[in-house]
Amino acid sequence: MKAYIFPGQGAQFVGMGLDLYEKYPLAQKMFETANEILDFSITDLMFEGTPEDLKETKVTQPAIFLHSVIMSKVMGSSFKPDMVAGHSLGEFSALVANGTLDFEDGLKLVFQRAMAMQKACDLKPSTMAAVLGLDDAIVEKICAETPGIVVPANYNCPGQLVISGEVEAINIACEKLKEAGARRALVLPVGGAFHSPLMEPAREELEAAIKNTVFKTPSCAIYQNVTTTAVKDPEAIKANLIAQLTAPVKWTQSVQQMVADGATLFTEVGPGKVLQGLVKKIHPAAETMSVELS
Repeated sequence: MKAYIFPGQGAQFVGMGLDLYEKYPLAQKMFETANEILDFSITDLMFEGTPEDLKETKVTQPAIFLHSVIMSKVMGSSFKPDMVAGHSLGEFSALVANGTLDFEDGLKLVFQRAMAMQKACDLKPSTMAAVLGLDDAIVEKICAETPGIVVPANYNCPGQLVISGEVEAINIACEKLKEAGARRALVLPVGGAFHSPLMEPAREELEAAIKNTVFKTPSCAIYQNVTTTAVKDPEAIKANLIAQLTAPVKWTQSVQQMVADGATLFTEVGPGKVLQGLVKKIHPAAETMSVELS
């Protein structure tokens, strides 16, 4: 069975999407529609901006969404997923790709999400840290014992878990994690504590937007970050998407469930190859590939 997977924040690069824009009239039309919806030229920033431009949450999230969704659309009839999943932001790309969301609605939600997350980040100094080489259970225990807000945020693959929370709590937890034997506990250059309770103001804002958006029954199930199981019911999809902002991304568990449900080929749709690497670490026997456009 074919699984299509969609990357999240961090996969961006200068020049992303330019090849699609130049080669496919459909891509050009979709990019120009995006410029109108966003009310700024995201194509200028994607095609010839600086890495600093692309790091801004309000640019990064719609840019990765656009690259991924447009790539799935120009594939035409060759895009035939049996199941889809997305890492954090990538969940929105997956939901447009499997027909749950219209392209325009998906883009509006992604931009609202990005702006709401940025506002939440500005309210309180917060950050994230990558923890390598420890069992998840040890990381979870140390987070629970550390004063302040610090929680597991991204279960990326066995031995790689990202934690999220208040700056001071993250620094204390990193020291404890190193003492417990972590190969690395490295604070990441991000603007805030994504997938933690500190995103609650953003969750409330996004909830209102999602509730006012039409979600259709998808062509295939999505394995969502929050539940890790196959979901096709539009109302359940909405609830999981809202919960995702303050809940951890259970990528390891999602991939394991997709494999258990029959996935043998994982195709990454969008910029980079990060998810393919994670899938290989989660399930070495899985076949992985990038989209190859003729």
